[in-house]
Amino acid sequence: MRDTDEALFRAVHGIAGRLAGQPVPVVMDALWRQLPKAPGLDAVEIRRIAEEISVGRDPSGL
Repeated sequence: MRDTDEALFRAVHGIAGRLAGQPVPVVMDALWRQLPKAPGLDAVEIRRIAEEISVGRDPSGL
Protein backbone atom coordinates (compact mmCIF):
# COMPACT_ATOMS: atom_id res chain seq x y z
CA MET A 1 0.00 0.00 0.00
CA ARG A 2 2.81 2.42 0.84
CA ASP A 3 4.41 1.86 -2.57
CA THR A 4 1.10 2.63 -4.27
CA ASP A 5 0.67 5.82 -2.23
CA GLU A 6 4.18 6.97 -3.05
CA ALA A 7 3.64 6.26 -6.76
CA LEU A 8 0.41 8.28 -6.67
CA PHE A 9 2.03 11.25 -4.91
CA ARG A 10 4.97 11.26 -7.31
CA ALA A 11 2.69 11.05 -10.36
CA VAL A 12 0.47 13.89 -9.08
CA HIS A 13 3.57 15.97 -8.32
CA GLY A 14 4.89 15.45 -11.86
CA ILE A 15 1.58 16.32 -13.46
CA ALA A 16 1.22 19.39 -11.22
CA GLY A 17 4.65 20.61 -12.29
CA ARG A 18 3.85 20.23 -15.97
CA LEU A 19 0.21 21.30 -16.07
CA ALA A 20 -0.20 23.94 -13.34
CA GLY A 21 -2.64 26.57 -14.56
CA GLN A 22 -4.09 24.46 -17.38
CA PRO A 23 -7.86 23.93 -17.71
CA VAL A 24 -9.41 21.26 -15.48
CA PRO A 25 -10.33 18.94 -18.42
CA VAL A 26 -6.72 18.94 -19.64
CA VAL A 27 -5.42 18.09 -16.17
CA MET A 28 -8.11 15.43 -15.64
CA ASP A 29 -7.15 13.73 -18.89
CA ALA A 30 -3.51 13.59 -17.83
CA LEU A 31 -4.44 12.26 -14.39
CA TRP A 32 -6.64 9.51 -15.85
CA ARG A 33 -3.89 8.44 -18.24
CA GLN A 34 -0.91 8.64 -15.92
CA LEU A 35 -2.03 7.80 -12.38
CA PRO A 36 -1.69 4.21 -11.23
CA LYS A 37 -4.93 2.51 -10.28
CA ALA A 38 -5.63 2.72 -6.55
CA PRO A 39 -8.58 2.03 -4.25
CA GLY A 40 -10.66 5.14 -3.61
CA LEU A 41 -9.32 6.99 -6.64
CA ASP A 42 -12.58 7.77 -8.43
CA ALA A 43 -13.86 10.48 -10.76
CA VAL A 44 -14.73 12.83 -7.89
CA GLU A 45 -11.22 12.57 -6.41
CA ILE A 46 -9.58 12.95 -9.83
CA ARG A 47 -11.61 16.12 -10.44
CA ARG A 48 -10.69 17.52 -7.01
CA ILE A 49 -6.99 16.94 -7.73
CA ALA A 50 -7.34 18.46 -11.22
CA GLU A 51 -9.02 21.57 -9.82
CA GLU A 52 -6.14 22.08 -7.38
CA ILE A 53 -3.56 21.70 -10.14
CA SER A 54 -5.46 24.00 -12.51
CA VAL A 55 -5.18 26.87 -10.03
CA GLY A 56 -1.45 26.27 -9.59
CA ARG A 57 -1.42 24.16 -6.42
CA ASP A 58 0.45 20.88 -6.00
CA PRO A 59 -1.85 18.65 -3.93
CA SER A 60 0.83 15.94 -3.65
CA GLY A 61 2.53 17.67 -0.77
CA LEU A 62 5.95 16.93 -2.31
